[in-house]
Amino acid sequence: MIKIGDKIPSATLMEMQDGKPAPVSTDSFFAGRKVALFALPGAFTPTCSAKHVPGFVQNTDALKAKGVDAIACVSVNDAFVMGAWGKDQSADGKVHMLADGNGDFTRALGLEFDASKFGMGTRSQRYSMIVDNGVVKSINVEQPGAFEVSSAEYMLSELLP
Repeated sequence: MIKIGDKIPSATLMEMQDGKPAPVSTDSFFAGRKVALFALPGAFTPTCSAKHVPGFVQNTDALKAKGVDAIACVSVNDAFVMGAWGKDQSADGKVHMLADGNGDFTRALGLEFDASKFGMGTRSQRYSMIVDNGVVKSINVEQPGAFEVSSAEYMLSELLP
């Protein structure tokens, strides 16, 4: 599993731009800026929709005031689903909704889990991290079924003023 001090792995994620899926290179996305990254098991799922994404949307200004340049949500879903979910969550202009459709990025991080008993295949664990110029500065991985250390509020408490 990725840890503090590790470089984010090179991968291509997808993001809806101008109504079409567009590739997003992790090398470019994380270069030269501080990113609040969070990931979750799936778009439109209960905790993810009711708490996780809304927390980051509502705390965008507070995170930016603490030096965060960009906020990104990653899920093992396709770009169309992530784009529709971003609109549903009023995330446009606040949170980059990045699709890891095949789970390649999630696997490279070592943060996948088998959700096939729920009919969801391989998914991402719920986590958050601060990535500064491509290097992990903090990482918070939830215990299965929990939602405590990956929230925007918890991340805010970790960031220096």
